[in-house]
Amino acid sequence: MEPAPGPQEKYQLITRNLQEVLGEDKLMAILKERELKIYWGTATTGKPHVAYFVPMSKIADFLKAGCEVTILFADLHAYLDNMKAPWELLELRTRYYEHVIKAMLESIGVPLDKLTFVRGTDYQLSKEYTLDVYRLSSVVTQHDAKKAGAEVVKQVEHPLLSGLLYPGLQALDEEYLKVDAQFGGVDQRKIFTFAEKYLPSLGYAKRVHLMNPMVPGLTGSKMSSSEEDSKIDLLDRKEDVKKKLKKAFCEPGNVENNGVLSFIKHVLFPLKSEFVVLREEKWGGNKTYTAYEALEKDFAEQVVHPGDLKNSVEVALNKLLDPIREKFNCPELKKLSSAAYPTPSKAKPAEKGTKNSEPEDVVPSRLDIRVGKVLSVEKHPDADSLYVEKIDVGEAEPRTVVSGLVHFVPKEQLQDRLVVLLCNLKPQKMRGVESQGMVLCASSVGEPRQVEPLDPPAGCCAGERVYVEGYEGGEPDEELKPKKKVFEKLQADFRVSEDCVAQWKQRNFLTKLGTVSCKSLKGGSIS
Repeated sequence: MEPAPGPQEKYQLITRNLQEVLGEDKLMAILKERELKIYWGTATTGKPHVAYFVPMSKIADFLKAGCEVTILFADLHAYLDNMKAPWELLELRTRYYEHVIKAMLESIGVPLDKLTFVRGTDYQLSKEYTLDVYRLSSVVTQHDAKKAGAEVVKQVEHPLLSGLLYPGLQALDEEYLKVDAQFGGVDQRKIFTFAEKYLPSLGYAKRVHLMNPMVPGLTGSKMSSSEEDSKIDLLDRKEDVKKKLKKAFCEPGNVENNGVLSFIKHVLFPLKSEFVVLREEKWGGNKTYTAYEALEKDFAEQVVHPGDLKNSVEVALNKLLDPIREKFNCPELKKLSSAAYPTPSKAKPAEKGTKNSEPEDVVPSRLDIRVGKVLSVEKHPDADSLYVEKIDVGEAEPRTVVSGLVHFVPKEQLQDRLVVLLCNLKPQKMRGVESQGMVLCASSVGEPRQVEPLDPPAGCCAGERVYVEGYEGGEPDEELKPKKKVFEKLQADFRVSEDCVAQWKQRNFLTKLGTVSCKSLKGGSIS
């Protein structure tokens, strides 16, 4: 039997991989006297996704350090946050969260009997708690309440009063759950400092606050329930996991905002203390890493290929997801899942040719447009006007793309250039070479015809999503069906503005770094 860890060892376990700790001295003083009491809360809003394994992994660390851990299902918070969970669905979503969070913890080997599970409405509707909400509202300014929730509560043009109550309730939870510390993401920092400022004004103690870094999603930004491309759902099928990982941003040698590497660092390494990169013998065979830093170094030096990294994460992730999928395969939980997250109702289209036939939604979010980097350019062997390019779009292998740019863009101007690529056209052969995408270009209106490839903002990486302003959400079609002519219908409204910005119906083409543009073809078309 292993000896119990001492205060310093417990401190190391509790704080490893955290971005920040507020109250380090107090934390160490408590550990020298007794076990730490800590809670993690989750608002029961959108479906939990694989990024939830990050706090689950830390909860495993807390238990190893002997902490008394409470998990709060913050159902009332979910309603207060701009009604992200409608009142009529609150009970169903809370039950769904309870089942799925417990299934996640079991899949990583965390014993549930060492945890306490609480719902917010178990105590937040009591006379004492309600009175404290009023007491707090008498000392908190509107400015401080709004500032505290800025990173967590949904920001809208005309905010509801409920969003201003949210930070105060989260602060009071620390007192009513009788804990020493609260754990959350670094996006909660303003709420944590708000609690430290205002709880003492009610005569309550200041707590310790532990913060995880925000782990990038698959697109390089925060993994979010509302951004379909950025996340892998816990109940996604294996083929969906493969598809989403294949599209994930994982540029060779780039360790910044790399969601694949971050998942290994914050989930897989803490759970197993090692990670195995799976690869064929001809590429050196499997390699086991016992320190994350060594893996990151090898990836930065391009010893490890993005394709091998993604394949290895896919295998490890499916091992975590299999028991969760199995648990939710029973009729009772299937019914709960569909009831808690009902599919938005759609009117059934009428028979073809009938009067009430509903047109299919043709919106820009159906296009899979990404930043690409041209790795090589060659003349087509059988067509003088065509180039054959190899373009990196953040996938395991570069795509082969055939473009009719020979008479408009010199070869050396394309080499190593960032371009904008439409990635979900059906592949088609062009004079014997299969093209797997289309480089989007601006074209002049008059003669002589001029053509310029669209330019993503400086600093973009291969694989970054390009979207139209106002259409950031939505999942692109897996493949555009030629007969539906979705691209052709949208492309009819593609234009270049007088500022040389690419637009659809006067809405800008964007990446997270800014607008997509061309060099000089004002008022031109885009194809």
